[in-house]
Amino acid sequence: VIKCRAAVAWEAGKPLSLEEVEVAPPKAHEVRIKIVATAVCHTDAYTLSGADPEGCFPVILGHEGAGVVESVGEGVTKVKPGDTVIPLYIPQCGECKFCKNPKTNLCQKIRVTQGKGVMPDGTSRFTCKGKQIYHFMGTSTFSEYTVVADISVAKIDAAAPLDKVCLLGCGISTGYGAVVNTAKVEPGSTCAVFGLGGVGLAVIMGCKVAGASRIIGIDINKDKYAKAKEFGATECINPQDFKKPIQEVLVEMTDGGVDYSFECIGNVGVMRAALEACHKGWGVSVIVGVAAAGQEISTRPFQLVTGRTWKGTAFGGWKSVDNVPKLVTDYMSKKIKVDEFVTHTLPFDKINEAFELMHTGK
Repeated sequence: VIKCRAAVAWEAGKPLSLEEVEVAPPKAHEVRIKIVATAVCHTDAYTLSGADPEGCFPVILGHEGAGVVESVGEGVTKVKPGDTVIPLYIPQCGECKFCKNPKTNLCQKIRVTQGKGVMPDGTSRFTCKGKQIYHFMGTSTFSEYTVVADISVAKIDAAAPLDKVCLLGCGISTGYGAVVNTAKVEPGSTCAVFGLGGVGLAVIMGCKVAGASRIIGIDINKDKYAKAKEFGATECINPQDFKKPIQEVLVEMTDGGVDYSFECIGNVGVMRAALEACHKGWGVSVIVGVAAAGQEISTRPFQLVTGRTWKGTAFGGWKSVDNVPKLVTDYMSKKIKVDEFVTHTLPFDKINEAFELMHTGK
């Protein structure tokens, strides 16, 4: 058993608490990882808020991390102690019907137990003050050591800087993949990106890599425009500057609508606007943002009858074990940006400050 520090969420709506926790050794087909760096994501904040119906407390949150394998359980063959890895919230077992289908990346092998906050055998590897602590998204990267299933880990280039590539565990991969895998944006396309946070910037980067000729960024926070343009946005607009709905503004700006739109917020009203901003006959809108539980999307069926397509994406459609190492390689060879997404680097004990920076859009 390893004793280390972890940021524990004891209950919903309260700040995280830095505690000493005990991390049990990995059982069969499990891997214990020393987490070197982690990022914070809106999904962590969503669960912490208490709005997540799958949220269990007390829990160790975090799902964008990178580290080094400390030990492995019986039967683990793909990684060994000392390997540099990124833990994966969408695993890839290679055996379920989802993994065998090239159309999806949604491996279901451990979905049920992962959703309940436990390891595949139904138990937790974390305890604190004599209490069992739940796992989160199969990763729990807000701990100096964590235990994950062996199908939830990608071995990456040992030379990669972990304080950067941890972002490939969720946000950057999600936005970039939404463009290249889900939408399959073609050269010369016109794209609209709703929400210019980390995921939105990754979408812009993907659109640029795909050769889009016009990339319109949309956000109510004008402080985000300069960064969006650095990543490749050709222009940025604020919906609050117009009297008419933003979809009508975009349709006028683009001679009938955009070829591709991406919703990177998780707001069902914006999802509708993103679809309706698409061009009749061929426009494709991809939902990337995760809306709160129980919310529903709506539009007139005629929008779809007249040739628009509504799609969604999870982790950018990447089959995780196969593709995360390739994304790291693409970063190392400067094909994709990662460093530019990092705004602040904080010590672990300032994790609550990191959440405040995220909530204020900084």
